[in-house]
Amino acid sequence: MNLKSRLDEHEIFERVGSAGKRLGLKTYVVGGYVRDLILNRPSKDIDFTCVGSGIALAQEVAKSFEQHVPLSVFKNFGTAMLKLDDWELEFVGARKESYRLESRKPIVEDGSLEEDLERRDFTINAMAISLNPEDYGELIDPFDGVGDIKRKNIKTPLEPGITFSDDPLRMMRAVRFAAQLTFDIDADTFFALSENASRLQIISAERIIDELNKIIMTPKPSYGFKLLFASKLLHEFFPEMVELQGVDSVDDKSHKDNFYHTLQVLDNVCLTTDNLWLRWAAIMHDIAKPATKRFNPKVGWTFHGHEDKGARMTPHIFRRLKLPMDDRMKYVQKLVRLHLRPIALVKVEVTDSALRRLLFDSGDDIDDLMKLCRADITSKNNKKVQRYLENFDKVEEKLKEVEEKDQVRNFQPPVSGEEIMAIFGLPPSKIIGEIKEEIKEAILEGKIQNNPESARELMFEIALSKGITPIQN
Repeated sequence: MNLKSRLDEHEIFERVGSAGKRLGLKTYVVGGYVRDLILNRPSKDIDFTCVGSGIALAQEVAKSFEQHVPLSVFKNFGTAMLKLDDWELEFVGARKESYRLESRKPIVEDGSLEEDLERRDFTINAMAISLNPEDYGELIDPFDGVGDIKRKNIKTPLEPGITFSDDPLRMMRAVRFAAQLTFDIDADTFFALSENASRLQIISAERIIDELNKIIMTPKPSYGFKLLFASKLLHEFFPEMVELQGVDSVDDKSHKDNFYHTLQVLDNVCLTTDNLWLRWAAIMHDIAKPATKRFNPKVGWTFHGHEDKGARMTPHIFRRLKLPMDDRMKYVQKLVRLHLRPIALVKVEVTDSALRRLLFDSGDDIDDLMKLCRADITSKNNKKVQRYLENFDKVEEKLKEVEEKDQVRNFQPPVSGEEIMAIFGLPPSKIIGEIKEEIKEAILEGKIQNNPESARELMFEIALSKGITPIQN
């Protein structure tokens, strides 16, 4: 197969080939870009390999431009990178590498193109295109990567146990590529995932979570999670999610399998958002159900308080997985804590007070909370699901009405602590917080309007009931 016509669409390939010729280096496009070219998938990351110094090749390419092109050199790794508009070009010399059993750092040596390709993770990534004058554009495919693309198959070039033992992160990448491309994993390759799952322990949490987040960002991440679960990879880094799986029965009363329910909620929410952290909220929303599961002979299985315990578990899980411990974690934590509130509202006659409290507690995240709650309605009874969703429509309409009328989303009490202290001549003290809290509660309950005049009138009433009088001006 010759791909010259595809290479001719971008002048960078001829430029790199010419630079290699000037240096006397055999030069190739390799890896993911070749795969995506065959799959007709867009890609702005291009890996170039030469038999020799990849850094020297990158420097020669950079010099060939009239304008300055940013060049980054990583001598310790023998690689270099050029940024060209929105393209990232990486250059490396052909190499072979292996891993010590106890280490995540490879032993790297110079190698031939064949050795470079065989060390790669999967056959679909172990292809190259020649940039050399004698066979420019010719596809080099020693492991039938094109065949595996046609078969939609993830398979290792070498015996999979060797590939995964050398670099255990490739096990996560196998699942990630399967999820992104909707490919199957070859049977022998999948068996090796299970056999080598414990090797994942030598990989840093940061690298694992990077692959996991890419799985979560696929259109249907449940497929990737099911592969992670079946291969036992998930057990190595996310045991809390594994514990969701399973169904207990007592006296013919059973609960749903919360693992597969969670995956359905995740897929549902992915239909409405590309927000990674809303997707994480879907993953975490029932994470505390195993810890709160109880059997009551009168009502069956209960999970009382799982939303609050799940919110408390969120920082610990985020910290261990090396997820961000900033506002993104707090956002997920908030949605986990509140995810039952809108569902409870559809079951009862909704009061303005309940809606005001929901708006106040969720703030600017109310729309995302409603997306999560809609996704959480899972049932084999389509009429039941439709009935719940119609009730959610009614709740959302009422939320809009209350918000327009009362303006309580993210509201601060109209009377500040400083104003209370100034009017009554009080020092900072517990009584200031008590007055502000009573004013807030009165607004949320609809007893007074959310404006300074009503709030100040109530402030004087509260103060007088506590024996506090204003100072004389």
